[in-house]
Amino acid sequence: MIHLDNVVKTYPRGTTAVNGLSLEAPTGKVTVLVGPSGCGKTTTLRMINRMVEPTSGTITINGRDTAEMNPDQLRRGIGYVIQAGGLFPHRTVLDNIATVPLLLGTPKKKARDRARELLNLVGLDPEHAHRYPRQLSGGQQQRVGVARALAADPPLILMDEPFSAVDPVVRTQLQDDLRRLQHELGTTIVLVTHDIDEAIRLGDHIAVLRVGGTLAQIGTPTELLTNPADDFVADFIGSDRGYRCLAFTATPNLPLTHETTVRLGDTPTHITTAAAGQHWILALDNNNKPLGWVETTSLNQPLASHHLHRGGTLATTNSSLRRTLDAALSSPSGRGVLTHPDGTFAGTIHANQLLDAIENTRSHSIGQERS
Repeated sequence: MIHLDNVVKTYPRGTTAVNGLSLEAPTGKVTVLVGPSGCGKTTTLRMINRMVEPTSGTITINGRDTAEMNPDQLRRGIGYVIQAGGLFPHRTVLDNIATVPLLLGTPKKKARDRARELLNLVGLDPEHAHRYPRQLSGGQQQRVGVARALAADPPLILMDEPFSAVDPVVRTQLQDDLRRLQHELGTTIVLVTHDIDEAIRLGDHIAVLRVGGTLAQIGTPTELLTNPADDFVADFIGSDRGYRCLAFTATPNLPLTHETTVRLGDTPTHITTAAAGQHWILALDNNNKPLGWVETTSLNQPLASHHLHRGGTLATTNSSLRRTLDAALSSPSGRGVLTHPDGTFAGTIHANQLLDAIENTRSHSIGQERS
């Protein structure tokens, strides 16, 4: 548990970056500090590992006052990830990852063996071990930065805008990987971002800061989306809060339609018969995994891959309501395709069923608030 109690940071010329900030970052969770430029989020992060010293107030980690700890030892026990990785350009990937274990006195072979394990954990091929940072893409550099932060098995990792320097597709992949790693390892993470969507995607708890370093609101993503504290928080989060909240709502246990399906190579006659008047029919591969939808009225030759409509997204049987609704809305048939966790076809669900479920969920929530 990280606890900040009435923390203030004022610089010599009188600028106050953080003003009376009190909050907690629970153990084993991701706490995100988010806010506009000048709200003190990065200053707050750096005060946790004493790269910046607070003017007043107390910061404790698991009950220990950081002001009473040796700064170097404190930092070596905390992982730290910054924008663009912050890698040493003259060191190989392997030696970058092994940096902190070596500083802690770990024998070089053991430190490098651990670095090789982490390459796999963050999704990098072992062949990258002896490359230099300049030989990596931005996303690969960021993965190395995360691996370096994990190398000494720290209970706490601080992350300062870690994914802001990579393109949106890579950013989403890195965010997914971070959530996976955090769930596997149970590491406490405090992350800074200016992007509220990233905060909602990654955070178990989100602290929204105002310019001047005061706390506007702290809560779970659902709490912020459904009950923003004031106009500032509401404006910062954005206007599509209701839709985004569906990402934190489990899909109800609704009955799935067990579609008649077809395979590549099936004839137009077979497909027309199987469709039984339906305009669209779903194609599966030989492992019963969805390939795409087939427009039955336009087929005049055996089904081939170029006949498939692949635009619809997939959801799993344990997806959020938002993901399942997206699968239905993006499907040319209006029926969302759901799979089991192993990727095999589970069934379909119509958008109307999901809209009814959303209304039931909304009505139930309002009823609970009034009771």
